[in-house]
Amino acid sequence: MRRRKQHGLTLVELIVAFTVMLVLTTMAVPLARVKVRVERERDLKNAVTEIRHAIDKYKDICDAGYLGPPKQGTDCYPESLEQLVEGVKLAQSADGKKIRFLRRIPRDPFTGKTEWGLRSDQDDPTSDSWGGQNVFDVYSKTDEKAPDGTSYKDWP
Repeated sequence: MRRRKQHGLTLVELIVAFTVMLVLTTMAVPLARVKVRVERERDLKNAVTEIRHAIDKYKDICDAGYLGPPKQGTDCYPESLEQLVEGVKLAQSADGKKIRFLRRIPRDPFTGKTEWGLRSDQDDPTSDSWGGQNVFDVYSKTDEKAPDGTSYKDWP
């Protein structure tokens, strides 16, 4: 009895096909990990830049006198990141108009939280502790390191 028009794959063909798929998969996984890390690094740079721009805007408006006399010890920097989101009242506004500098506190892509390391202008620039006087700068709280060996805390 001869079989007519047999359909299907032989065992050898299946083994070859699975081997090719395995090789392609092992090549794709490291590339996907690199892509995810690069996206997180980009998001970190964008978040830190956004917060720093908001701090700088606050400082410029405070220095111009629009917020009234600055609180002692703040040197015209915000007291917290929440103050940038909640906004501050303009001193010359009769109706109590507030100016906001951030819509929300950006999420740190490495920790997944909106908690950032803070530095005061009176703190040591390399310090990981915040003096609490004002918010002069922010950094990521992650302990991860970039591929070049630098800590993400020192970025950007």
